[in-house]
Amino acid sequence: MQRQHFIRTVLGTVALAAAASSFAQGYPTKPVRVVIPFPPGGTLDTVGRLLALKLGEQMGQNFIVENKPGGNGVIGGDTVAKAPADGYTLLFNASTFTTAPMTMKSVPYNVTKDFTPVALVAKAPLSVAINKNLPVTDIKSLISYAKANPGKMTFAVGSIGSAGHLSTELLKRAGNLDYLIVPYKGTAPAFQDLIGGQIDGFIDPILGSFQYHKSGMLRVVAVTSAQRATSLPDVPTVGETIPGYEFYSWYGLWGPAKLPADIAQRLNTEINKALAGDMKDKLKEQGLLLTPGSMDDFAKFQRSDMERSQKIVTEGNIRVE
Repeated sequence: MQRQHFIRTVLGTVALAAAASSFAQGYPTKPVRVVIPFPPGGTLDTVGRLLALKLGEQMGQNFIVENKPGGNGVIGGDTVAKAPADGYTLLFNASTFTTAPMTMKSVPYNVTKDFTPVALVAKAPLSVAINKNLPVTDIKSLISYAKANPGKMTFAVGSIGSAGHLSTELLKRAGNLDYLIVPYKGTAPAFQDLIGGQIDGFIDPILGSFQYHKSGMLRVVAVTSAQRATSLPDVPTVGETIPGYEFYSWYGLWGPAKLPADIAQRLNTEINKALAGDMKDKLKEQGLLLTPGSMDDFAKFQRSDMERSQKIVTEGNIRVE
């Protein structure tokens, strides 16, 4: 009897595993909602829509982007945290997702407990963009100008706790500078005010400033990557003036907690496939560094980045008022 019970248990386990595998292979059987918790028009939205389109082509179902801004990304994040863990509601977000809660009094979810990290898609070097009318052409002259005008220079941040915000804070301390950091509700209005002269500087992913720089509407004086960006080969890195300075934004896909492992793995595989295809050239053209890898790679990267970010937030006393 015990032997028969053991055999039935083993067969049942095998059957369940086979059913789960078959389910993943059949997934998705209906459109998938991809929540982007910020307004359209920024780098996050551009990359997210490109990925959603590619996943739709590869997996035979529409991946529909839904912009759900508000609360510094919290509203969209909470939507996904509370969604069924069936693979039909996903979150595409930037590193702001993991850092913004560090600056807030309360958030209705826990980043590490209420989500399943699926894939790290890309890292984005940031650009240090300056109003074209200022006498600033590189980091050295930026430091000189800021020190000659203590407390007068202004830098925009697209959202509190974003990579751009942390990078701006890090530059402020690394260069021993005194400038005012001004929060904006998104990158688009920040760029508008930078071009219009209402703000002096803005650190944001290269994709956002690239066309403005090329058209002469603003001036990119440095990039935050370790190496010069292929899309802006004549622009120096911050590290060429301030040794050791390096910073990136990054983009990833998450599902709710307890997302079935086979579905998460299927999504990870399809994303890596997309990054190896024609999406690769499109992202590289926009200054992004592709980061294919496993789900475990992403989880480890997220933990490490959160530790570094928490240090900057704490030392800079960055808080949402």
